[in-house]
Amino acid sequence: MYTQCPECLSVFSLDAHMLAQAHGHVICGHCDASFDSVATLTDQLPPEPFVELPVNEPAFEPPRVDLVVYRPQQPEAAVVVASDDPPAHAGASADDFSQLVFAPRFAREPRSKRSRKPARAQPRRPRSASGERHWPWVLACVLLSSLLLVQLAWAKRDTLIRDPVVGHWLRSGCEVLRCQLPLIAAPARLRLLASNVQAHPSVPDALVISASVRNDAAFAQSWPILTVTLLNAQGQRLAMRRLQPDEYLDDRAVLSHGLAPGATAVLLLEVEDPGDKAVAFEFGFE
Repeated sequence: MYTQCPECLSVFSLDAHMLAQAHGHVICGHCDASFDSVATLTDQLPPEPFVELPVNEPAFEPPRVDLVVYRPQQPEAAVVVASDDPPAHAGASADDFSQLVFAPRFAREPRSKRSRKPARAQPRRPRSASGERHWPWVLACVLLSSLLLVQLAWAKRDTLIRDPVVGHWLRSGCEVLRCQLPLIAAPARLRLLASNVQAHPSVPDALVISASVRNDAAFAQSWPILTVTLLNAQGQRLAMRRLQPDEYLDDRAVLSHGLAPGATAVLLLEVEDPGDKAVAFEFGFE
């Protein structure tokens, strides 16, 4: 039997065992598309040349099968014989105490004989002992609340560092504690001051692109992902490349410290020359 993928029109051979595994649903080995193989199932291929196999019409009424190959035998029903002897636990039902009425002891005695015992007063615990038992729970709640606040601050660290007031407090605290805030990305705070494209001085069919970038943010941020787009005279894009920071910077120390606030950096890129059709270029930061 044969079937055809509706996406790439590849024809495959399959058998009944393969159809029964997923009720006719298979995955194309060429384009990984999932399709119903029963829709184009055929016993023989049509004469070439052919592009698509004929689609089977859906059956409006299921066919009836009459040729019986095997029918299992029904098991014989078990016969239960009733016995005249009463069960062993039948005598227990004779002792029925449901009609007896029980009265509590205090109801049978006269009221005068009832003893009137004053209720014992519960001893009051001193407040000092109660406070000593509660302070571990208070301390645990304070520790858990502090841990939750630290986790929330770490999850929202980018927003807190970008905030002018909170970020200033964090930077001032790190200066006192001699710590370093994590680098965050703020591509909107980067400004392209100047750019230039020229032929590579030593490599044929290559271009050297230089860009001067300044960080206008009040905090140090990580080096951005640089996108370079080459355009033709009609403004259509001829080529585009996204460069990771480690692709245009080789110094690991510079990468780890990031771009300081107010600092200016010159980026040099080497790209393949797309030809005379490229007359303009664009820079972007991500």
